Amino acid sequence: MNENARNFGDIAKLPAPTDNAAIATERLEAGTVVERDGVNFTIPHTILEGHRFAAEKIPAGESLLSWKLTFGEAMSDISPGEYLANKKILTALSERNVNFTLPEKPNFRDAELTAFDLDTDSFRPGSQVPLRENPGTFSGYRREGGRGVGTRNFIVIVGATSRTGGFAKALEWNLRDAAKEYGNIDGVVAVSHTEGGEEETPNNLELLLRTLAGFIVNPNVGAALVLDEEGGGAVNNDALHSYMEENGYPLGDVPHRFMSLGRSFGLDLKSGEGIVRGWLDAVGSVRRTEEPLSELKIALQCGGSDAFSGVSANPVSAWVAKEVIKNGGSAVLAETDELIGAESYVLENVRSLDVAERFLAMVERFKERVGWHGHTAEGNPSGGNNYRGLYNISIKSIGAATKRDPDVRLDDVIEYAELLGEPGFHFMDSPGNDLESVAGEVASGCNMVFFTTGNGSITNFPFVPTVKVVTTTGRYELLENEMDVNAGKYLDGEPLENVGRDMFDLTVRAASGEKTAGEKAGHSQVSIWRNWRQTGTENLERLENVPAPNGEPLSLVVEISGSGRTFEAVWTGRGFGTDRVGLIMPTSLCSGQISLRIAELMNERVREDGFGEGKVSRFVALPHTEGCGSSGGASEALYSRTVLGHLAHPLVRFGLLLEHGCEKTHNDYFRARLEEAGLEPERFGWASVQLDGGIEKVVRRVEEWFEEIMETSPALEYETVGLERLRLGLDASGPLPDDAARTFAALAREVVGGGGTVVVPERSGLLGSAVFLEGTVGEVRNTLSHGETVNIPGFHVMESPTSDPMEAATGLGATGVEVMAAHVSGRPLTAHRMVPLVQISSDEATISKYGDDLDATLDGGRGPEEILDTILDVASRRYTPRLFGRGNVGFQFTRGLLGVSM
Repeated sequence: MNENARNFGDIAKLPAPTDNAAIATERLEAGTVVERDGVNFTIPHTILEGHRFAAEKIPAGESLLSWKLTFGEAMSDISPGEYLANKKILTALSERNVNFTLPEKPNFRDAELTAFDLDTDSFRPGSQVPLRENPGTFSGYRREGGRGVGTRNFIVIVGATSRTGGFAKALEWNLRDAAKEYGNIDGVVAVSHTEGGEEETPNNLELLLRTLAGFIVNPNVGAALVLDEEGGGAVNNDALHSYMEENGYPLGDVPHRFMSLGRSFGLDLKSGEGIVRGWLDAVGSVRRTEEPLSELKIALQCGGSDAFSGVSANPVSAWVAKEVIKNGGSAVLAETDELIGAESYVLENVRSLDVAERFLAMVERFKERVGWHGHTAEGNPSGGNNYRGLYNISIKSIGAATKRDPDVRLDDVIEYAELLGEPGFHFMDSPGNDLESVAGEVASGCNMVFFTTGNGSITNFPFVPTVKVVTTTGRYELLENEMDVNAGKYLDGEPLENVGRDMFDLTVRAASGEKTAGEKAGHSQVSIWRNWRQTGTENLERLENVPAPNGEPLSLVVEISGSGRTFEAVWTGRGFGTDRVGLIMPTSLCSGQISLRIAELMNERVREDGFGEGKVSRFVALPHTEGCGSSGGASEALYSRTVLGHLAHPLVRFGLLLEHGCEKTHNDYFRARLEEAGLEPERFGWASVQLDGGIEKVVRRVEEWFEEIMETSPALEYETVGLERLRLGLDASGPLPDDAARTFAALAREVVGGGGTVVVPERSGLLGSAVFLEGTVGEVRNTLSHGETVNIPGFHVMESPTSDPMEAATGLGATGVEVMAAHVSGRPLTAHRMVPLVQISSDEATISKYGDDLDATLDGGRGPEEILDTILDVASRRYTPRLFGRGNVGFQFTRGLLGVSM
């Protein structure tokens, strides 16, 4: 026997005694000798914590097992101690630049994802855990109309579509202190999201209306203000109101107003503030009362999962959910694609054959929808999942399914955001995207979220408290301020019942008003299941083979400009720009709100202390909803291209990438993309919410990076330059009169004739005007992909697979334009967060109604020269466009035509 051999039980975990794949509970260096049942074997390759190795000999062709379920098949004989590695995990680790030698080739292939075969002949209904004779209680807000009991009491501002999101957030900011004097109001929060902003009726219309309706009647909502645009599209207040009435939502029992934005930004803000302030006394008068635990409805969710999620955090949360059900309450399991491969476990204990068949039908429907877009469920595990030991969707699903305790029966399945009925354990259809899934559970009526995480996800929902449960003691100690429960205690040997009892007690206290870690941090996000663009496979081959534009500008009939028009530019060291900003670029949805908080802190220092004076003018963050929980392929390429376009943007002097830590597109992912694009990663700063130790620590790290780089950078230099240095984006929203089209055409010709650049989105109203196009020569075609950087000056058309104006503006920003100008007929547009937008109108009704928001009008003989003057004033930093300066800004990626939530 080797005296230095490590005991198997000290360094590994078998989820089930009969498994042949062991999980390393610590990093095991190559050469480590392991003793199991009196037999020694050697670890030939370094194995990361959470990764798997063979616990025994596995012959070629045999199944690899975890929780007694198959996740792979051995490609050759595998000896005890060998690193179990598929092709995907080797690729993921190579991208992470790990400091040890990886196996040369994979030794197992993934289990085939086949439809689960339900044996209906031998099916027997399961049994639910018995109810307690003396159920417990908590202190909550009893609501009228059968809405249940709230664990919180919020006033919620709901944007009906993405087009009202900027206004909703601005209103939330103005009302941030409004409820401070009311001890029983938890706050005034906005729900802004990405959906419903298209001109066409979205494929997720019913799902979206159901989600918004569920938000409004959730028991944690004390009052709701719902916002749309006057004359809006398919998703509007009337449609939502009708949907709620037709489907029996208890809207009359919620203090509410439907408000259409139809005046200037300032006047609408004043009206919105008045409505909310008028509710404060009534909402604040509601008191907590002692209520039965049967009123608890728990959303079960996981994110940033790792190999230990299924052996610690998920079983602990499942134990607590079982206790809630014993007390008459409800729990909701979700994330359809993250149960593929684990159907047999989910259906071990189920109420009826009908429930089992409906669950399997939802799984197959999800696979079909993903297939319409050219993807499979194998695209689900993120880079962070891979790095922490989740090799494929089968092994991720097997662990995710353990959020159902074996004793608990699956009672029902519901659609995404469908209101819960009878108490018990439910499954809700949803994507694996954490935020989108949580939103559906909240809309179904959940008043508490259990969020399990291996990497340390900091996700929280605005008006429903989230109890975050982390898998290992090491991660808990790293992120103690962000986590509520250390499930690593169970992994370390503490009995499940002890850890579960502590979490159950915390749940009751949190339901009664004790703030969770996320609430203390003040961090939250919302994302609703995003629209899917395809409804079948008939267009798939064509869409997958669309040729990319060649980057060559279109020809315009122009006169070489001799006007001598100039502006004051900033020397960038690599050329000229119109401004110099510090950019914080989140690499995924979960670091978005943290990036925004950091930018606000930095801008406060700019205003109060002159921070960055002479080096940058402002700090910008670009929060978004992508980078994780969505498909790869063309959609991922579009996303990464657009991110790189903003990082390399002429406005950006200093850029930092902020990862959450467990996403698909993490920092190492973007290091590789920057190198591929010929951009030096060393130019940029890098920070990680998880790996840097949580919100407070990462905020300080980002601040320090900007402080250090600015200290060693020279002061800005300014120079007067001509139109050849101008990069201008043009657009039009609403009906475009011929005179306005003629003015914008003359403007484009002036800039291009002076050697500058003009970019127009493919779906812009400008390109629908024959008058605007009179000066073009030859076919009008796309010259740039969506979000592609301009390399050759001239007149360009950017591909735009979206009719959402914010998504088009985001793509336009990535091309490198430094000022945007748009003609608007109707409500003015929300501006890009980084690139200023000049808004112009010739429409009398628009000028009359929104004059205070416009930067220029085309009445009184004003023409292209006057518009160009305004644009050059913006380029010279002498004028800030009105709505851009007032904070009516946004940023939103399109997923293109083949992107889908997963």
